[in-house]
Amino acid sequence: MAGDKQIAVVGAGISGLLACKHLMEKGFRPVVFESRSCVGGVWAFQTVESTKLQTPKTYYQFSDFAWPPSVTAAFPDHNQVWQYIYSYSVYFNLIPAIKFNHKVVAIDYSLPLDDEKICGWDEWGGNGGPFSVEGKWKMLVQHTVYPLEAPKVFEVDFVILCNGNYSDFPNVPQFPIDKGPKVFDGVAIHSMDYATMTTIDAAEFIKGKRVTVVGFQKSAIDIAVEVAKTNGVRHPCTMVFKTVHWTVPEHLNELSFRNLNRFSELMIHKPREGFFLWLLAILLYPLIWIYSTLIQTYLKWIYPLKKHNMIPKHGFITQLASCMLPVLPPNFYERVEEGSIVLKNSQSFHFSRNGIVLDDDPLPIETDIVIFATGFRPDEKIAKIFKSTFFQGCIFGSSTPFYRECIHPRIPQVAILGYSESPANLFATEMRSKWLAHFMAGNMKLPTISAMEEDTIKWEMCMRQYAFKSYKRACIGLLLQIHSNDLLCNDMGCNPRRKSWFLPELFAPYVPPDYANL
Repeated sequence: MAGDKQIAVVGAGISGLLACKHLMEKGFRPVVFESRSCVGGVWAFQTVESTKLQTPKTYYQFSDFAWPPSVTAAFPDHNQVWQYIYSYSVYFNLIPAIKFNHKVVAIDYSLPLDDEKICGWDEWGGNGGPFSVEGKWKMLVQHTVYPLEAPKVFEVDFVILCNGNYSDFPNVPQFPIDKGPKVFDGVAIHSMDYATMTTIDAAEFIKGKRVTVVGFQKSAIDIAVEVAKTNGVRHPCTMVFKTVHWTVPEHLNELSFRNLNRFSELMIHKPREGFFLWLLAILLYPLIWIYSTLIQTYLKWIYPLKKHNMIPKHGFITQLASCMLPVLPPNFYERVEEGSIVLKNSQSFHFSRNGIVLDDDPLPIETDIVIFATGFRPDEKIAKIFKSTFFQGCIFGSSTPFYRECIHPRIPQVAILGYSESPANLFATEMRSKWLAHFMAGNMKLPTISAMEEDTIKWEMCMRQYAFKSYKRACIGLLLQIHSNDLLCNDMGCNPRRKSWFLPELFAPYVPPDYANL
């Protein structure tokens, strides 16, 4: 049966390769459509030269494919990461399954459905299984090397969207017509465009220029450090940002990962928790406050945050629950102190002919280049691939997470991998790939649509307790990765307790090899 089903995987980044590998192990023969010429996603085409892993490699690894001994750093650089991903695809013979330079433009459900009929289903896709007797997906695919050729149509039984969160749909602030980039005599681009430049082209682009970087997440920090390194104090890089975030050094980030264990998750409320776990989370909550306070005190001690007005207004745990914890390069505040990086906190700004003007500062910032390091719009990227406005509305119309972070209860025969974020994205995506392969092989059945929707609402309500206004459905399992993996293991009929005895089970961190061979 497995070999007879046509399964399409959109994207050959990490999530696409994982989906392909685990489906092949179940006897399926998936076809992977990749719009570019090689595997690896953003690691292959869209990284700043100085980019490194923000996750220690112990946690950012495939469960059955270790890092090579030659990679000794705890946080490998982007070239090492890409080589590791490519080696994985070669070792498991995934390359023959990939159609490179094939971009999926749109997908459409072949079975005519109206909103009323879909909303009337009790079970996912009408039967609660991965495949439908009647419905298939039609995929419109464009060859990127020959764009003048007419797109081809492929019909498949199941689609796995693995087209990533960090490309194609940049999040750029909106401005009034007479105060936007069009009135600016310089160049305004998104960090996505800067990251696609070669090292030589990027260095030439910023050399001797007055550069303003908008944002204060990881890409903004990396770009600002590169500009400061290239131009020094003669042409300082200005960073403009609305919100100040906590940033951590590499050693503290590594320590934080070691503390992500079952005991730490006992401090976090969980959906559908019983009275005992609820009471335990209440009693242990002071430990979260103490931990957050200690981290914040330490960061204020090692960095001159008060001097530069860089103390965030929110707590460390709130930011962690919102998937925002950039690792700071070791020399960042040295650059700030010497004047090669200038920090500007402002709620809004607009463009002028010669630069930008902060709304709370009458003095304009003269600049030649503005780089928006303001993230992406992953929800729009997912929604726009559907031709159906109903399915687009399923994505846009709710902030609830996906069931098991990869299934939308109202979109049949589609899974979404790589969307949900976690302390270690590769780790989380591989677990969901294993779960999805079990489901598609017929080893389990989904709950009813109403049960899945109820479950996602409970997850949203639970996580809003910690993320507050910064809640994002992509970050729903960030503080509860082990608990999320327990649910997946239970669904698959596997023992979720992966350690040898009680003490490591409670206090040792979980790493990908713990879940090998599921």
